Amino acid sequence: MRIQIFEPSKHNWTSIMEKAEMFHKELDAVFGNAPLAEPFLWMISITVGITFCIIVYEVMRIISPIYSYSYNKLSKQDQVEWNNRGFSTAHALLVTVVSGYLLLFSNLFSDTAPYGQVVFRSTIFSQFILGVSTGYFLYDLYLIIAHYPALGRLEFVFHHIFSLAALLLALHSGYAHIYLYMILFTESTTPFVNIRWYLSAIGLKRSNAYVVNGLMLFLVWLVARVLIFVYFFSHIYLHFDQVRQLHSAGFYFLFITPPLLAIMNLFWFGKIVNGLVKALIKKS
Repeated sequence: MRIQIFEPSKHNWTSIMEKAEMFHKELDAVFGNAPLAEPFLWMISITVGITFCIIVYEVMRIISPIYSYSYNKLSKQDQVEWNNRGFSTAHALLVTVVSGYLLLFSNLFSDTAPYGQVVFRSTIFSQFILGVSTGYFLYDLYLIIAHYPALGRLEFVFHHIFSLAALLLALHSGYAHIYLYMILFTESTTPFVNIRWYLSAIGLKRSNAYVVNGLMLFLVWLVARVLIFVYFFSHIYLHFDQVRQLHSAGFYFLFITPPLLAIMNLFWFGKIVNGLVKALIKKS
Protein backbone atom coordinates (compact mmCIF):
# COMPACT_ATOMS: atom_id res chain seq x y z
CA MET A 1 0.00 0.00 0.00
CA ARG A 2 1.34 3.39 -0.97
CA ILE A 3 0.46 6.33 1.31
CA GLN A 4 0.49 9.37 -0.94
CA ILE A 5 -1.16 11.99 1.24
CA PHE A 6 -0.82 12.04 5.00
CA GLU A 7 -4.18 13.57 5.74
CA PRO A 8 -7.74 12.37 6.37
CA SER A 9 -10.22 11.97 3.54
CA LYS A 10 -12.90 14.60 3.18
CA HIS A 11 -15.99 13.44 5.06
CA ASN A 12 -18.58 15.30 7.08
CA TRP A 13 -19.23 14.34 10.68
CA THR A 14 -22.60 12.71 9.92
CA SER A 15 -21.10 10.31 7.37
CA ILE A 16 -18.40 9.36 9.87
CA MET A 17 -20.96 8.62 12.58
CA GLU A 18 -22.88 6.37 10.18
CA LYS A 19 -19.78 4.19 9.77
CA ALA A 20 -20.18 2.95 13.38
CA GLU A 21 -23.00 0.81 12.01
CA MET A 22 -22.63 -2.14 14.39
CA PHE A 23 -22.93 0.03 17.51
CA HIS A 24 -25.95 1.95 16.22
CA LYS A 25 -27.75 -1.26 15.22
CA GLU A 26 -27.26 -2.58 18.77
CA LEU A 27 -28.41 0.73 20.22
CA ASP A 28 -31.60 0.69 18.14
CA ALA A 29 -32.30 -2.93 19.11
CA VAL A 30 -32.04 -2.12 22.84
CA PHE A 31 -33.47 1.41 23.03
CA GLY A 32 -35.49 1.66 19.83
CA ASN A 33 -35.24 5.02 18.12
CA ALA A 34 -34.97 6.96 21.39
CA PRO A 35 -33.07 10.17 20.46
CA LEU A 36 -31.31 10.39 23.84
CA ALA A 37 -30.24 6.75 24.00
CA GLU A 38 -26.60 7.47 23.15
CA PRO A 39 -26.11 10.39 25.60
CA PHE A 40 -27.90 8.28 28.23
CA LEU A 41 -25.37 5.46 27.69
CA TRP A 42 -22.49 7.95 28.00
CA MET A 43 -23.81 9.46 31.23
CA ILE A 44 -24.59 6.11 32.86
CA SER A 45 -21.21 4.59 32.01
CA ILE A 46 -19.24 7.66 33.15
CA THR A 47 -21.27 7.82 36.37
CA VAL A 48 -20.60 4.12 36.99
CA GLY A 49 -16.88 4.76 36.53
CA ILE A 50 -16.81 7.65 39.00
CA THR A 51 -18.96 5.77 41.53
CA PHE A 52 -16.75 2.70 41.20
CA CYS A 53 -13.66 4.79 42.03
CA ILE A 54 -15.31 6.48 45.02
CA ILE A 55 -16.46 3.14 46.45
CA VAL A 56 -13.03 1.51 46.12
CA TYR A 57 -11.36 4.63 47.57
CA GLU A 58 -13.67 4.58 50.60
CA VAL A 59 -13.24 0.82 51.08
CA MET A 60 -9.46 1.29 51.05
CA ARG A 61 -9.75 4.16 53.53
CA ILE A 62 -11.87 2.08 55.92
CA ILE A 63 -10.18 -1.33 55.81
CA SER A 64 -6.53 -0.31 55.43
CA PRO A 65 -6.10 0.89 59.05
CA ILE A 66 -7.60 -2.43 60.20
CA TYR A 67 -5.50 -4.81 58.09
CA SER A 68 -2.28 -2.83 57.69
CA TYR A 69 -0.42 -1.44 60.68
CA SER A 70 1.88 0.45 58.31
CA TYR A 71 -1.07 2.48 56.95
CA ASN A 72 -1.50 4.29 60.27
CA LYS A 73 2.15 5.35 60.23
CA LEU A 74 1.86 7.04 56.84
CA SER A 75 1.37 10.78 56.44
CA LYS A 76 -2.11 12.00 55.46
CA GLN A 77 -0.96 12.62 51.88
CA ASP A 78 0.56 9.13 51.65
CA GLN A 79 -2.70 7.67 52.97
CA VAL A 80 -4.54 9.50 50.19
CA GLU A 81 -2.11 8.03 47.67
CA TRP A 82 -2.53 4.57 49.22
CA ASN A 83 -6.31 4.81 48.75
CA ASN A 84 -5.90 6.33 45.29
CA ARG A 85 -3.72 3.46 44.13
CA GLY A 86 -6.44 1.07 45.29
CA PHE A 87 -8.98 2.20 42.71
CA SER A 88 -6.18 2.73 40.18
CA THR A 89 -5.35 -0.97 40.50
CA ALA A 90 -9.02 -2.00 40.34
CA HIS A 91 -9.55 0.02 37.14
CA ALA A 92 -6.35 -1.39 35.61
CA LEU A 93 -7.46 -4.97 36.29
CA LEU A 94 -10.89 -4.27 34.78
CA VAL A 95 -9.65 -2.71 31.54
CA THR A 96 -6.84 -5.27 31.17
CA VAL A 97 -9.34 -8.14 31.29
CA VAL A 98 -11.79 -6.41 28.93
CA SER A 99 -9.07 -5.26 26.51
CA GLY A 100 -7.48 -8.70 26.48
CA TYR A 101 -10.84 -10.30 25.77
CA LEU A 102 -11.81 -7.89 22.98
CA LEU A 103 -8.39 -7.91 21.31
CA LEU A 104 -7.40 -11.57 21.72
CA PHE A 105 -10.50 -13.73 22.20
CA SER A 106 -13.45 -11.84 20.74
CA ASN A 107 -13.81 -11.56 16.95
CA LEU A 108 -14.99 -7.94 17.23
CA PHE A 109 -11.72 -6.60 15.81
CA SER A 110 -10.87 -9.55 13.58
CA ASP A 111 -10.31 -8.64 9.92
CA THR A 112 -12.23 -11.74 8.87
CA ALA A 113 -15.35 -10.93 10.93
CA PRO A 114 -18.33 -9.64 8.87
CA TYR A 115 -18.84 -6.47 10.90
CA GLY A 116 -17.70 -3.84 8.44
CA GLN A 117 -14.48 -1.84 8.56
CA VAL A 118 -12.46 -2.76 11.66
CA VAL A 119 -11.48 0.84 12.49
CA PHE A 120 -15.16 1.76 12.81
CA ARG A 121 -16.33 -1.23 14.85
CA SER A 122 -17.83 -0.73 18.29
CA THR A 123 -20.57 -2.19 20.47
CA ILE A 124 -22.66 -1.07 23.43
CA PHE A 125 -20.27 -3.05 25.64
CA SER A 126 -17.12 -1.47 24.20
CA GLN A 127 -18.73 1.97 24.52
CA PHE A 128 -19.79 1.30 28.12
CA ILE A 129 -16.30 0.26 29.25
CA LEU A 130 -14.78 3.36 27.61
CA GLY A 131 -17.32 5.41 29.56
CA VAL A 132 -16.28 3.69 32.80
CA SER A 133 -12.64 4.51 32.02
CA THR A 134 -13.63 8.12 31.32
CA GLY A 135 -15.19 8.25 34.79
CA TYR A 136 -11.98 6.84 36.28
CA PHE A 137 -9.77 9.43 34.58
CA LEU A 138 -12.13 12.25 35.59
CA TYR A 139 -12.11 11.25 39.27
CA ASP A 140 -8.37 10.57 39.30
CA LEU A 141 -7.71 13.95 37.66
CA TYR A 142 -9.89 15.59 40.31
CA LEU A 143 -7.81 13.99 43.10
CA ILE A 144 -4.52 14.93 41.39
CA ILE A 145 -5.61 18.57 41.20
CA ALA A 146 -7.15 18.58 44.70
CA HIS A 147 -3.93 17.21 46.25
CA TYR A 148 -1.45 18.75 43.81
CA PRO A 149 1.44 17.96 43.63
CA ALA A 150 1.30 15.00 46.04
CA LEU A 151 -0.33 12.57 43.56
CA GLY A 152 1.49 13.79 40.48
CA ARG A 153 2.79 16.88 38.76
CA LEU A 154 1.95 18.52 35.44
CA GLU A 155 2.93 15.47 33.37
CA PHE A 156 0.16 13.49 35.07
CA VAL A 157 -2.34 16.29 34.54
CA PHE A 158 -1.52 16.44 30.82
CA HIS A 159 -1.54 12.63 30.57
CA HIS A 160 -5.07 12.51 31.98
CA ILE A 161 -6.28 15.39 29.80
CA PHE A 162 -5.00 13.70 26.63
CA SER A 163 -6.48 10.37 27.78
CA LEU A 164 -9.85 12.00 28.41
CA ALA A 165 -9.79 13.70 25.01
CA ALA A 166 -9.12 10.36 23.28
CA LEU A 167 -11.83 8.56 25.27
CA LEU A 168 -14.42 11.28 24.67
CA LEU A 169 -13.68 11.31 20.92
CA ALA A 170 -14.19 7.53 20.79
CA LEU A 171 -17.35 7.73 22.90
CA HIS A 172 -18.86 10.47 20.77
CA SER A 173 -18.10 8.83 17.44
CA GLY A 174 -17.98 5.08 18.12
CA TYR A 175 -14.83 4.72 16.01
CA ALA A 176 -11.19 3.70 16.61
CA HIS A 177 -12.15 1.47 19.52
CA ILE A 178 -9.52 -1.08 18.51
CA TYR A 179 -6.81 1.54 19.09
CA LEU A 180 -8.33 2.76 22.36
CA TYR A 181 -8.35 -0.79 23.70
CA MET A 182 -4.74 -1.33 22.68
CA ILE A 183 -3.86 1.78 24.69
CA LEU A 184 -6.02 0.67 27.63
CA PHE A 185 -4.22 -2.70 27.60
CA THR A 186 -1.08 -0.82 28.66
CA GLU A 187 -2.82 -0.37 32.03
CA SER A 188 -1.83 -4.00 32.74
CA THR A 189 1.45 -2.63 34.12
CA THR A 190 -0.33 -0.44 36.69
CA PRO A 191 -0.90 -3.15 39.37
CA PHE A 192 2.84 -3.90 39.42
CA VAL A 193 3.71 -0.19 39.63
CA ASN A 194 1.29 0.14 42.55
CA ILE A 195 2.54 -3.01 44.31
CA ARG A 196 6.05 -1.55 44.03
CA TRP A 197 4.83 1.62 45.77
CA TYR A 198 2.98 -0.35 48.48
CA LEU A 199 6.01 -2.53 49.22
CA SER A 200 8.19 0.57 49.50
CA ALA A 201 5.63 2.30 51.74
CA ILE A 202 5.54 -0.58 54.24
CA GLY A 203 9.33 -0.91 54.36
CA LEU A 204 9.81 -3.96 52.12
CA LYS A 205 11.92 -2.30 49.45
CA ARG A 206 14.77 -4.77 50.08
CA SER A 207 12.56 -7.85 50.15
CA ASN A 208 12.41 -10.73 47.66
CA ALA A 209 8.82 -9.72 46.89
CA TYR A 210 10.08 -6.31 45.71
CA VAL A 211 12.59 -7.94 43.33
CA VAL A 212 10.05 -10.46 41.97
CA ASN A 213 7.55 -7.66 41.41
CA GLY A 214 10.28 -5.72 39.60
CA LEU A 215 10.90 -8.67 37.29
CA MET A 216 7.17 -8.95 36.56
CA LEU A 217 6.97 -5.23 35.92
CA PHE A 218 9.85 -5.49 33.45
CA LEU A 219 8.23 -8.36 31.52
CA VAL A 220 4.71 -6.91 31.46
CA TRP A 221 6.01 -3.44 30.54
CA LEU A 222 8.03 -4.92 27.68
CA VAL A 223 4.94 -6.60 26.22
CA ALA A 224 2.18 -4.13 27.10
CA ARG A 225 3.96 -0.79 26.74
CA VAL A 226 6.73 -1.43 24.23
CA LEU A 227 5.95 -4.33 21.89
CA ILE A 228 2.24 -3.52 21.69
CA PHE A 229 3.08 -0.19 20.02
CA VAL A 230 4.89 -2.09 17.26
CA TYR A 231 1.62 -3.87 16.55
CA PHE A 232 -0.33 -0.62 17.06
CA PHE A 233 1.53 1.32 14.37
CA SER A 234 1.70 -1.72 12.06
CA HIS A 235 -2.07 -2.04 12.27
CA ILE A 236 -2.51 1.64 11.39
CA TYR A 237 -0.18 1.23 8.40
CA LEU A 238 -1.99 -1.87 7.11
CA HIS A 239 -5.42 -0.25 7.59
CA PHE A 240 -4.50 3.27 6.54
CA ASP A 241 -7.22 3.30 3.89
CA GLN A 242 -9.73 3.04 6.75
CA VAL A 243 -7.83 5.33 9.14
CA ARG A 244 -7.90 8.10 6.51
CA GLN A 245 -11.70 8.02 6.68
CA LEU A 246 -11.69 9.14 10.32
CA HIS A 247 -12.85 12.62 11.19
CA SER A 248 -9.96 15.10 11.19
CA ALA A 249 -9.85 15.39 15.01
CA GLY A 250 -9.59 11.62 15.46
CA PHE A 251 -7.14 11.20 12.59
CA TYR A 252 -4.61 13.77 13.79
CA PHE A 253 -5.07 12.78 17.43
CA LEU A 254 -4.14 9.21 16.44
CA PHE A 255 -0.79 10.46 15.12
CA ILE A 256 0.02 12.77 18.03
CA THR A 257 -0.87 11.09 21.32
CA PRO A 258 0.18 7.42 20.72
CA PRO A 259 3.69 8.36 19.48
CA LEU A 260 4.15 10.57 22.56
CA LEU A 261 2.98 7.71 24.79
CA ALA A 262 5.35 5.31 23.04
CA ILE A 263 8.31 7.63 23.64
CA MET A 264 7.36 8.08 27.31
CA ASN A 265 6.99 4.32 27.72
CA LEU A 266 10.46 3.71 26.27
CA PHE A 267 11.91 6.36 28.58
CA TRP A 268 10.32 4.75 31.65
CA PHE A 269 11.28 1.29 30.44
CA GLY A 270 14.90 2.38 30.53
CA LYS A 271 14.45 3.47 34.14
CA ILE A 272 12.79 0.15 35.02
CA VAL A 273 15.68 -1.79 33.48
CA ASN A 274 18.24 0.30 35.39
CA GLY A 275 16.34 -0.13 38.65
CA LEU A 276 15.99 -3.86 38.14
CA VAL A 277 19.69 -4.30 37.38
CA LYS A 278 20.62 -2.38 40.53
CA ALA A 279 18.22 -4.47 42.66
CA LEU A 280 19.60 -7.74 41.27
CA ILE A 281 23.19 -6.62 41.86
CA LYS A 282 22.35 -5.77 45.49
CA LYS A 283 20.66 -9.14 45.96
CA SER A 284 23.66 -11.01 44.52
